[in-house]
Amino acid sequence: MNKIKHYIQESYHEMVHKVSWPSWEQLQSSTMIVLIATIIVTILVWIMDLCSNSVLENYYKFFV
Repeated sequence: MNKIKHYIQESYHEMVHKVSWPSWEQLQSSTMIVLIATIIVTILVWIMDLCSNSVLENYYKFFV
């Protein structure tokens, strides 16, 4: 039980004193970068889905 208590104390000390937390401006900037990247990747996946759907529909029409 003493090991668990020691682990929790060390973890708390590390989180409070050793971790460098971003400022509010850095956090907002990083969030916007992630949001924009997510939107771009989503659009690319959607376009690839449309293309593969079109190719498969034409393939099925050719053989059916």
